[in-house]
Amino acid sequence: MIAASNVLTGLVAALHVYFLVLEMFLWATPYGARTFQRPLAEMQQSRSLAANQGLYNGFLAAGLVASYVVAPDVAYFARLFFLACVIVAGVFGAATAARRILFVQALPAAAALVVTVLAAR
Repeated sequence: MIAASNVLTGLVAALHVYFLVLEMFLWATPYGARTFQRPLAEMQQSRSLAANQGLYNGFLAAGLVASYVVAPDVAYFARLFFLACVIVAGVFGAATAARRILFVQALPAAAALVVTVLAAR
């Protein structure tokens, strides 16, 4: 179970690194416009907001990665905290922006959280 927690947490961290790149560097490109199904002109106008959002996704990824390298007594709680943050962000994004965020962001984090808690038993 510990290996499954590590793999799922790594997947969630990798997703948030991807979100960082997408929102900070690819937002106002044809790829970003296609990904978010928005007009390119709109994406260019909201570039700075997206970059800020991407930075926060990077912080989530960094926190999850830190859960691999900090002291074991801190690692478990750090992982729980950052996975819970991802879930809250995913639920909020699904409620305010696009329902698919629930499946792309919150669901993988929820799976990682459940497996992490089960692995600690």
